[in-house]
Amino acid sequence: MSEGGNTMGLDTPQRLAVDALLDDPKTRIIVCCGAGGVGKTTTAAALGVRAAERGRKAVVLTIDPARRLAQSMGIDSLDNTPRRVEGVDGDGGELHAMMLDMKRTFDEIVEAHADRERARAILANPFYQSLSAGFAGTQEYMAMEKLGQLRSKDDWDLIVVDTPPSRSALDFLDAPKRLGSFLDGKFIRVLMAPAKVGGRAGMKFLNVGMSMMTGTLSKLMGASLLKDVQTFVAAMDTMFGGFRTRADATFRLLQAPGTAFLVVAAPEPDALREAAYFVERLAAERMPLAGLVLNRVHASDAPQLSAERALAAAENLEEGGIVDQESGKAGLRDAADDGSPAVDDVSDVDDTNDMRDVENAQDAGDAEGTSSPGDADAITAGLLRLHAERMQVIARERRTRDRFTSLHPEVAVAEVAALPGDVHDLAGLRAIGERLAAGVPAGA
Repeated sequence: MSEGGNTMGLDTPQRLAVDALLDDPKTRIIVCCGAGGVGKTTTAAALGVRAAERGRKAVVLTIDPARRLAQSMGIDSLDNTPRRVEGVDGDGGELHAMMLDMKRTFDEIVEAHADRERARAILANPFYQSLSAGFAGTQEYMAMEKLGQLRSKDDWDLIVVDTPPSRSALDFLDAPKRLGSFLDGKFIRVLMAPAKVGGRAGMKFLNVGMSMMTGTLSKLMGASLLKDVQTFVAAMDTMFGGFRTRADATFRLLQAPGTAFLVVAAPEPDALREAAYFVERLAAERMPLAGLVLNRVHASDAPQLSAERALAAAENLEEGGIVDQESGKAGLRDAADDGSPAVDDVSDVDDTNDMRDVENAQDAGDAEGTSSPGDADAITAGLLRLHAERMQVIARERRTRDRFTSLHPEVAVAEVAALPGDVHDLAGLRAIGERLAAGVPAGA
């Protein structure tokens, strides 16, 4: 959802209306995706808090191994069961949170779709234990499984998903299909053939080509591993179709109108390049994109003072020379009658809060006899250089953002101002939520 359109200039993207998205009862799933380290977990948690305090019954599903979400929500630990977050309420809203336990979710699938004896054999199988604990794509697949489970229970009217910290943001969409194809593919069927036929008679039944293949696999994998795989496949035979069916069903759920994807990125080239890839992939898969959350954006309360002019003023202060020569003006720094430094014609500098603070501090210091003109000049020059560095960062971030928006002008954007510290409590998550709703960084 967006609002306001492109009203602030050609380079200003349309603003993402976060509150409208959260308040819409038709929005049932929000998926936060993006490259690693861009703030997906914090964004997902902040959305959950804000939605609950605006009356939604929300659950946040995180796949973040750092457990910061639990700490920020005041929960000792998160596990595979949603837990109520205390201190979050508003007009009937509730917030629950959970952390995906990949292996436990896989175990639950086995226990739900196999009889007790077969389930016990599968859970004890060494190949299954390796597969469920860390096989490539398992985490993403189980995240999809858990999302499907949460949605089917209908206990919450909003599910916020924090996608896995994958090497590529696209893994969340690709991995479930890859794992489903592996579990239901030709390779597994080949491995299953000896176990399905069974015994010596079965081995005699196998043709020479199959015998050669299993012999080669035995050399490549080791006889013990091959036996574990074949035993696992035989036990899982009745479940293979279910993996593909559930993966397809959840994939369709992600395409449904009640789902909204938020691509989360930092204002950095690599992160926005990954975001652009994901935007294009979502469009190709016909998945509903709500917009881009641009995290940790810098801003200034004195944007009228450019980096170049701040640096020039700092150099003049340090050199004791001309402060401002704009429009033919030449103000020389001369000592005032009372011994304090005098600066003429520096209206651009005086417009900043930092400069006013420095001048007030200088006047107070002179009254107490605790500072000298040289000290004040050094402090002022240092502040000007800090401001110049900040303005350079802002300019670089905006150029990076504008490259993205020029390629994807249809994508609504919420720019979230960088906080001075890490988020470690509900107050911090509320602050992030307010910045998300505002859509632009403070001072921009």
